[in-house]
Amino acid sequence: MFDEEVVEAFLRQQGKLFDEPVAESPEAAEAFLEDVCAVVCENEEDVFEYLDEEMDVSGYLKEEILELEEVFPVGDGRYLIVEG
Repeated sequence: MFDEEVVEAFLRQQGKLFDEPVAESPEAAEAFLEDVCAVVCENEEDVFEYLDEEMDVSGYLKEEILELEEVFPVGDGRYLIVEG
């Protein structure tokens, strides 16, 4: 369900959201992402639309939304959203 780039981005950045690692391997990371129903957004606009529907981000600047601890840049223009 999650491609290698998304899984690796999560493994590298999971400390942004969690105090301790929740996954040590790509397989564990993919299983975790599936368990928490993480979402991959194709671009910034998709992130804004998704978060606007899921939580109140009306007072946030776009830059602040992209820096939320739940939002993980994949590195290819996509974003992973993990609600911890």
